[in-house]
Amino acid sequence: MHAALGVTYAAAGQIARALAAVAPGTGGKLARTLAARRGIRARYATFGRARASSAEPLIWMHAPSVGEGLQARPVLELLRREHPAWQLAYTHFSPSAERFAASIGTEFADYLPFDTAGDARAALDALRPAALVFSKLDVWPVLVEHAARRGVRTALISATLPPGSSRRSSLAAAILRDAYRRLDAVGAIDAGDAERLVQLGVRPGVIGVTGDTRYDQVHERAGRADRASPLLAPFAGGRPTLVAGSTWPADERPLLDAWTAVRGQARDARLILAPHEPTEAHLEPVERWAAAAGVQLARLGAPGAADAEVVLVDRVGVLGELYAVATVAYVGGGFHAAGLHSVLEPAAFGVPVLFGPRHEMSRDADLLLKSGGGATTDSAAALAARIGEWLRDTAARERAGRAAREVVHAGLGAARRSADLVAALVRL
Repeated sequence: MHAALGVTYAAAGQIARALAAVAPGTGGKLARTLAARRGIRARYATFGRARASSAEPLIWMHAPSVGEGLQARPVLELLRREHPAWQLAYTHFSPSAERFAASIGTEFADYLPFDTAGDARAALDALRPAALVFSKLDVWPVLVEHAARRGVRTALISATLPPGSSRRSSLAAAILRDAYRRLDAVGAIDAGDAERLVQLGVRPGVIGVTGDTRYDQVHERAGRADRASPLLAPFAGGRPTLVAGSTWPADERPLLDAWTAVRGQARDARLILAPHEPTEAHLEPVERWAAAAGVQLARLGAPGAADAEVVLVDRVGVLGELYAVATVAYVGGGFHAAGLHSVLEPAAFGVPVLFGPRHEMSRDADLLLKSGGGATTDSAAALAARIGEWLRDTAARERAGRAAREVVHAGLGAARRSADLVAALVRL
């Protein structure tokens, strides 16, 4: 990193550390992100003292949020199964991943410290990793620099860099180029990602195409789904069901208008709606819409949910299983600036997938469109037409569902290749 830019970057890190000392522990995402770093060096040091006598290798996996964590999970599970003596550490950046991190089953799980020299030294002193692995894209230049100085092997798995990524800007490239150049191994999702990552600084000799581990993750989760479980059993029985997952208000406006049209054609159809952020501020407008439209709505788990026309999901962590009861799926984000959420989860169940027009950054959506396993719509009328078609036409729906499942099956094996990549670093 250029000296002047490095000074500015370091100053930003110190400002973040100062704000962490006074940030409230509740409130918006930024405040929680800052407050979570309070006392972080002490937490790392406590773990470091507990494993001070251990000579076993430790793998440090970093995944910024839940999506990247889902890509990391199958790799960690393979490493755990095949190298039970190794220790695993898992870090994340976003507060939204805190619950996921606690459930992943590693010896250590916490927030990633700020990317300052002091925090990097403290974290590396405590964890003493044999390898530091990043999931998907984010690498932290100061941490990677200090890891390299200590001989810690660094890697990036399920690596992707979309053509329109902001990381390809001149400023981002100047900040990140040295970090990407220092990586010892990179497993890219596809050849296009590999080429763009080389342009960003990754050395050609350390990069290969290993695929996207999410395919393994969603396939395994779909295989474990228990339709007789308390969560799914109330929705068994073959009733036509649209599961709309990870929706935002921008998705719900056309979706609920479409549902008003669809319900007039299919009286027994059911909508299970799972907002991306199931806060009261998000749930209550949907409940008001139902009351005004004369639609019977119940929250998930409430009395009468099994018979309701609309089931409103008021919790996180269950959407991946609810797709098991879907006849058709809608995935949110395509009408929202933040981008499309995971279309692979419903596809793994052999369910045809609908989404909005803003899907250009999603490789998976493109694969579904090309295979016929998915469709995009840009209005409530188009959405209603496609939902109605797939609910009525069994042959068309099953054909699209098979195509969606085949997209997932074609991507399997990335977890195996990524775990081998990480294990090879430990053996070097």
